[in-house]
Amino acid sequence: QVQLVESGGGSVQAGGSLRLSCAASGWTICMGWFRQAPGKEREAVATIYTSGARPFYTDSVKGRFTISRDNAKNTLYLQMNSLEPEDTAVYTCAANRGGTCGSFTYWGQGTQVTVSS
Repeated sequence: QVQLVESGGGSVQAGGSLRLSCAASGWTICMGWFRQAPGKEREAVATIYTSGARPFYTDSVKGRFTISRDNAKNTLYLQMNSLEPEDTAVYTCAANRGGTCGSFTYWGQGTQVTVSS
């Protein structure tokens, strides 16, 4: 079992920045950030393997968000710049211990990000 604890959410004005963190209780292979806005389906925002290779970003965040991880600390980050009101959502960290970044076994509780115009 891997427990995931997110932090760093909050409220910010459009154009601002936030940095999300996700602390894992143990090793993981792939980690990622997902988000769900009210009335919308959950979507994958960004994912990354242990090696840092092949990071994935959904089109709407490319060039604005950066995913990274510190394997020594078992911690995942999401640096979010140039935030837009459309980025408002609950952001959730996910991880697995095998397979690809296409499916995740472990999920955090989520942290709210609110961007005002």
